[in-house]
Amino acid sequence: MTSSPQQPEGLVLCGLDGSNPLAFLAALGTLRTLSLAWPDRQVKMAWARHAGAWRPVVQASPTFNEEKMVESLDGRLAAMTKHLAFSLGDDLNMPFGDFRKHAIECIGQATPRDRIAADFAAAFACDAICDVQDKTGQKIQDTALRTMSGAGHQHFLATMRHIIEQTTADHLRRALFAPWGYDDPVAKLTLRWDPADDSRYALQWRDPSGDPSRKASGGMLGANRLAIEGLPMLVCAPRGNHLHTTGFVGRGSRDTFWTWPIWGAPACLGVCRSLLAIPSPQAFDAETARQFREVGVAAVFRSQRITVGKFRNFTPATAMF
Repeated sequence: MTSSPQQPEGLVLCGLDGSNPLAFLAALGTLRTLSLAWPDRQVKMAWARHAGAWRPVVQASPTFNEEKMVESLDGRLAAMTKHLAFSLGDDLNMPFGDFRKHAIECIGQATPRDRIAADFAAAFACDAICDVQDKTGQKIQDTALRTMSGAGHQHFLATMRHIIEQTTADHLRRALFAPWGYDDPVAKLTLRWDPADDSRYALQWRDPSGDPSRKASGGMLGANRLAIEGLPMLVCAPRGNHLHTTGFVGRGSRDTFWTWPIWGAPACLGVCRSLLAIPSPQAFDAETARQFREVGVAAVFRSQRITVGKFRNFTPATAMF
């Protein structure tokens, strides 16, 4: 695949900024959801500079408008309510035997046209590698995108279910096609993938955990909903004695980074998976940038995953080139 010097044709998702981890995941979720909703329409996505940022551009044949896209997304996402993929429990810190049982069930229900539950299981964790044994048994290692595990009454999978149940077509439309106003409730409705979710008590007038405004504003519900659907694009796999999540390096609270590409030519779901899996070096030089551009990558962003108190967050991304 080679990059195109011209802006790709299609519908610009002007609400999504490719340098924001949440928005990037939401773009992946949009591409994946439309590809499932329109299996015969050759859905593709590229990125283009628009309104001061890299924005996704989605195309399919026949062409479509904003209304048709939101309608199709909403209809497809509605089918995920109470889906097997999210029936695992409230959190991912579980004995490996429990996860293995769930994964086997997901695989058993998979078909050539529907492997959604199995794809989510592969993105959540892996039963082949376990963490240290404690009094409750050996626990699975899970995705580097997991940001909470029950502390402070915030639960990773339970939050996903809340988001799935409460997202409407209007939430999707505002996330995709309007500047983010952060005017959706944030309490138990954010997965902490947006750097704006790093709300620290020392930087605010009141304790964020007890702030009543969180029940009315501060989040982007539609973006979180679409980002959930982007998770199967970033699968987990064993590497040595540890579980590796696509795009991530490091494991600790101070050395974990997520790097993702921005590509300039329209790419289908399979090609996007290949681009996401390109290994990213710790440091970028002119030669590295040239090699990325040769396969159609126009920019690369990197965000650090940090631990603040009981939770994980992501920092604002840095452009690597």
